[in-house]
Amino acid sequence: MGRGGDADAMPDEFSLIERLFEPLAGPEGLGLKDDAAVFTPRVGYDLVLSKDAIAEGRHYLSSDPPDTVAKKLLRVNLSDLAAKGATPRGYLLSCAWSAETPLDWMQAFADGLEEDQSKFDLSLWGGDTIRVSGPTVFSLTAIGEVPSGRAVTRSGAAPGDDLWVTGTIGDAALGLLVAQGEYAGTEPEDRDYLISRYRIPQPPVAFGKQLSGFASAALDVSDGLLADLDHLCAASQVGARLDRSAIPLSPVFKKCTTSTEERWGLVYGGGDDYQILFAAPREKQERVVDLARAANVQVSCIGCLTEAQDVVVLDEAGQSIDVAPAGFSHF
Repeated sequence: MGRGGDADAMPDEFSLIERLFEPLAGPEGLGLKDDAAVFTPRVGYDLVLSKDAIAEGRHYLSSDPPDTVAKKLLRVNLSDLAAKGATPRGYLLSCAWSAETPLDWMQAFADGLEEDQSKFDLSLWGGDTIRVSGPTVFSLTAIGEVPSGRAVTRSGAAPGDDLWVTGTIGDAALGLLVAQGEYAGTEPEDRDYLISRYRIPQPPVAFGKQLSGFASAALDVSDGLLADLDHLCAASQVGARLDRSAIPLSPVFKKCTTSTEERWGLVYGGGDDYQILFAAPREKQERVVDLARAANVQVSCIGCLTEAQDVVVLDEAGQSIDVAPAGFSHF
């Protein structure tokens, strides 16, 4: 930990790195004492890299516990790797701490990273840490590997493919509202579940490693189900028929969203789900289900892809319904 003196006093930059981040470094990071990391990918594998940033007040609340902020930062990137069929190996981290961030918050943040490193089997390879006058901002680059030529992109889907999604949709968006003080009548256990889904995504990393064996296209659901489906369809030059009744919703979500308009608004455009939306040829259905069961991941077939390059949402009676454009955008 510290090297003498007041345990709560802010150390200098290099002592801070030694205290917080050196214990997280893998051999590729050279003890965080060099100018760069050195990594030799395995023969027959391609590197897959993903980068995301999260900002205080924009992607997480100032009241969120620091360990959950760290886990969210790491997991939103691991979600991207999972959607490419990649195995995580390491990450680069940049921290722009607000001037008000205390040392104990930083330490708890590092502890959260350490817990998830163990859970997902990867390590810190390097980065940067600075102080800023505005809110805290973190940026993380995740590095993974996938067998050469087997990365799953957004652009490989074909008409007739089934459309699948992992996990459940809408919990995180509702959890944010609950964390902000809405839904005051929510039962404590339901409140805890929903806020946890907002603070700590659950990307299906183990299942993602299997994607290249069956998926024709994939991406993670981060901006909202309909927005991300639009991205997949545009890249693959296909359309989609989405069966609303097949979209997986958790029991807690259904219990807490009594208004139909409210419920589907959160499902279509709430975002922050960090599940995998993927296409697969119809003959792969059994394989998809078997691999999901082996990975202990819920999968749901929610529609199919079409030649007509539009997205049509079908209600419970199979009738098309008008849905306003939905999804998160920074601009």
